[in-house]
Amino acid sequence: MSRISGKINLMNLRAQLRMMKGQEKDIECLIIPISANKLFKGDKGVYLDLIGFEIEKPIEGSKDTHLVKQSFNKEIRDQMTNDELMALPILGNLRIWESGTDEPVNNMNVEGEENDLPW
Repeated sequence: MSRISGKINLMNLRAQLRMMKGQEKDIECLIIPISANKLFKGDKGVYLDLIGFEIEKPIEGSKDTHLVKQSFNKEIRDQMTNDELMALPILGNLRIWESGTDEPVNNMNVEGEENDLPW
């Protein structure tokens, strides 16, 4: 069995960092609009659907095996042109690791407002 690790840069979505007033101190927050980012609001949470693409041309020295972009349902995807789909930002990367090792399977690469908060 292999392990997968990765990172997602949430600032590649439509997002903004803000300092907001917490109960005891100011807290740095990441504001991510739901509709502007085409997020899915379900009964148990708000979801960002993702899809990984294997990196075909590795950059020497990198351990990344896949890049990650936002995935959309068929209705939204059909409304987008191929150029719009290709222009979607890369949100992050993934690495697939062989079982029992600390090395990846292959060597590839990717390219305030103030409110009272409950914490």
